[in-house]
Amino acid sequence: MSKFVSRTYGNRKDILKFPDHYVAVPVTVDDDGVVAVDGKKIVPAGTIVGGGTLADPEIMVKKATTTPGDPEEGTPDTTDAEGVLLNDVDVTYGPAPGAMVIHGFIDLTKLPEDPDAAEVAALKMIQFIA
Repeated sequence: MSKFVSRTYGNRKDILKFPDHYVAVPVTVDDDGVVAVDGKKIVPAGTIVGGGTLADPEIMVKKATTTPGDPEEGTPDTTDAEGVLLNDVDVTYGPAPGAMVIHGFIDLTKLPEDPDAAEVAALKMIQFIA
């Protein structure tokens, strides 16, 4: 009988450009609208999230939504973006805890999708670097 047990751990994707310089706040990630892939509902690290949790920590974060403005009226796009999800969050069995970066340097090449202009403008204390 072997004393050692072999285990495989998934590698954590690091979205931070400078891992020693960031501020993240604890959040609860909503599972509503997350599609299961291979039986798992994962919200990937680097997802731009929001929804009002900075004003009310009881509000769960979800993928940020951007509402297009009206170019004819000169109104800009608006978004509810508040931060960037630091790590993958498994919401297969319901809402789960996570961390949302609100200040720091994010590596654009490691995001699941590029943030739009309204999200970049809303996230004033986050710098996106390629």
